[in-house]
Amino acid sequence: MTRYDAIGRSYSRTRRPDPRLAARVHVALGDARTVVNVGAGTGSYEPSDRAVVAVDPSATMPAQRAPCVLGVAEHLPFPDSVFDAALAVLTVHHWSDREAGLHEMRRVAHRQVVFFFEPSFGPEFWLVSDYLPDLYDRLATERDAPAGADIARVLDVQSVAPVPVPADCVDGFGACYWNRPEAYLDPDVQAGMSSFAQLDADTRNRVTEQLRADLDSGAWDARHGHLRSLSEFDAGYRILVGGTETDG
Repeated sequence: MTRYDAIGRSYSRTRRPDPRLAARVHVALGDARTVVNVGAGTGSYEPSDRAVVAVDPSATMPAQRAPCVLGVAEHLPFPDSVFDAALAVLTVHHWSDREAGLHEMRRVAHRQVVFFFEPSFGPEFWLVSDYLPDLYDRLATERDAPAGADIARVLDVQSVAPVPVPADCVDGFGACYWNRPEAYLDPDVQAGMSSFAQLDADTRNRVTEQLRADLDSGAWDARHGHLRSLSEFDAGYRILVGGTETDG
């Protein structure tokens, strides 16, 4: 069983592509007509106007989407340079060999687009700093997540751009609810976030009850209430483009 066989069961309920983020991803794909989506999951952020082949190692995730190839990033079952672009959305930190997977993206596609989380932002996010300060000791996926500089050691990087999270973002990834802390109390929301879903039950319950108490008492708003008035927030998400433009 892969990690996402265990934690991906609620994805179709809580992880819907946000159209503003999707637009950023699609622009990054440039004029690519053929795309391989590596670690595709339920297919969020796949363009509908191009030929897409999805690859995922989980039996649970593809069951919530159209058919895709069962496989891993580290050994993509495709010839060299067969795609215009390779896409990876919030998945690289879950690969067992991140460098090998990035090399595979470079091997099979002329252009690479990676939507990732810059890990240096993690410890500063209130959910971590206030409630899970030992998160990076607990979870290797968070502790060993590659930074943009790590990705650049493999890919020929053309650009890296910040992707601020909108205040009403509909995709329930880790920092989606930066201004809506009540959402983190929802078991379905927690189950759709890899960082929450990998925690042991005792830790997850402790964090939930501590946050609930702080919301009830007003302590959370005293510390972070200013966030509720912002329209967007840079939580550390980035889109990296590597490789070259296609011929069109």
